[in-house]
Amino acid sequence: MLPGLPIQGNRNRDGASYFAQPGSDDSELPWAPPPGDNAGTCSNRLGGEAVGVFDEMARLGHEQVTFCYDRVTGTRAIIAIHDTALGPARGGTRLRPGASESAALGEALELSAAMTTRLAMGGLPRGGGRAVLLGADGVDRAAMLRVYGRFVELLGGRFGTGPDLGLDDADLAEVASQTRWAWPASTAGDPVALAARAVAAGVAVAVQEAFGSPELAGRRVLVAGLAGVGGELAGLLARAGATVLGWDSNADRAEAVAGRLGIELVSPGAWDTECDVLCPCTGGAGLTGEVVERLRCRVVAGSGSGQLGGPADARRLHERGILWAPEHVMGAAAPWAVVGAGELGWSATRLAESAEVVAAALRAVFRRATAEGLTPGEAADLIAAERVTAAARVRALTGPPEA
Repeated sequence: MLPGLPIQGNRNRDGASYFAQPGSDDSELPWAPPPGDNAGTCSNRLGGEAVGVFDEMARLGHEQVTFCYDRVTGTRAIIAIHDTALGPARGGTRLRPGASESAALGEALELSAAMTTRLAMGGLPRGGGRAVLLGADGVDRAAMLRVYGRFVELLGGRFGTGPDLGLDDADLAEVASQTRWAWPASTAGDPVALAARAVAAGVAVAVQEAFGSPELAGRRVLVAGLAGVGGELAGLLARAGATVLGWDSNADRAEAVAGRLGIELVSPGAWDTECDVLCPCTGGAGLTGEVVERLRCRVVAGSGSGQLGGPADARRLHERGILWAPEHVMGAAAPWAVVGAGELGWSATRLAESAEVVAAALRAVFRRATAEGLTPGEAADLIAAERVTAAARVRALTGPPEA
């Protein structure tokens, strides 16, 4: 296992509204710091003791963490660059004005490590990065974003970004006015639709693995979370002939989607609804411990981030005979919207290939898991680690990849 690649279940919250996962409801911090903690220490998630920034960087395998502060506006930001073996780091920027410095640091570290895995599985020539913008009290939002853009520019392309939680394309336009290394998600047209098509392709692969046929007609599918990708996915599955059920924590949104698609609604949090396929499309570790024991499905395959509480839950699913499609494979197409369209200028035809990339990656994961007696999460992490390791060896011989 390559140090720095997160093993399945690392409670990361990689649920970005655009860059990491369009349309997610994810709004939680990955872990809570102890009272009075500061940016020099992080709360260790396993034992609760304070550890140094370099200790956390070593644990996850980070190359660089940049703390940014503008003395005029008070703007603060943390930019984490995880691994650049595959290419310069890319990842979303999220706005967390109420977060502590320690929580922001932990979030940037965890999410940038997860981005390395996601980009490796998605076949993009880029490494993982992530930024958390803490904002500045009493400062004009546009001015704050322009200051942040100058911070990004100073990294000279080692880090590039798109909108994440708390930021939209209009915000990214302010950032991009000061740097060449920021791109709005809308450059891909409809990033939510792009991601949903890839997730639907992944669902079909998982159904093929579990039932022997990719056909969705007649299958009973529960979509948990109907915002963004979840709502779009529900429509795709319904049009493919599946009997779709859904729930969402926002009652008005749930009613609107159900009315538009003609799907049946169940109570929010009803993970134990009987179905063939459960599609978690909301951020947060809903499938933990006792919940996993109550599931009545054969397949879990969705776009939501941090679906499981940890590796033990992946093993529990495996032991129960429930096939899990790892989230960092299912969501691997999302960065195509920013990196592929915004930075690399890929055409709509090329972007549409992201669905097949996800499908092919998931097939490889299932083959590896079966052949080596692994859970799908373990197999996905192993494949991603091997790709990054191979790229690092090439870089050692030939020099860094071109930006």
